[in-house]
Amino acid sequence: MPSQPSGAVTAQLGNVLTFTANNTPLKKFLGGLILKVLGWKCTVKVSPEMKHCVMVAAPHTTNWDFPIAISTFWVMGVDVKFFIKDNYTKGPLGFIFKALGALGVDRSKAKNGLTDYAIDRLKETNELVVLVPAEGTRKWVEKWRTGFYRIAMEANVPISLGYLDYEKKEAGVADVFYPSGDFEKDMTYIQEVYRPIKGKNPENYNPRIF
Repeated sequence: MPSQPSGAVTAQLGNVLTFTANNTPLKKFLGGLILKVLGWKCTVKVSPEMKHCVMVAAPHTTNWDFPIAISTFWVMGVDVKFFIKDNYTKGPLGFIFKALGALGVDRSKAKNGLTDYAIDRLKETNELVVLVPAEGTRKWVEKWRTGFYRIAMEANVPISLGYLDYEKKEAGVADVFYPSGDFEKDMTYIQEVYRPIKGKNPENYNPRIF
């Protein structure tokens, strides 16, 4: 594990970090069952700070990432939320998207886009985990979207580094830290944390994230 950027504050360290939030025993059971059938594992620890954070998850190289990640969150007891267009949550299958953690957003009312909307939501509550797709796609990208960093800075919440390692079949959170404000140093740290982690299709992941 690379050393943390100067000025960063660690919420809790370990090979795998997990945390508590609202969830149900049924979700925990189903998540555990899915991971067991697929041969995956996750180690559970409690980090109270992780009830309120912005989370990135990488490498994202396959559609399989979503069900494995959701199952892992359920096992961990994490009520993770992600933003999508509200026409998905308002449609006939809206209850399914909501059950998976989707928060429908009317982009016409989210003044400056989803980034500002996420900042506002995190400021309004003391317990919310927002999952941000930094890569934006399961294909190779030149660099990450960095809205998650701005969200963490302006909402004053930590960044959690979720991962799925297909080589080890291990899922979890590699680290949790408050950004120092030095963008290049923090991004270099994040880049090095993810470098040894293997996605299902490694050729689809660019280890240089910025």
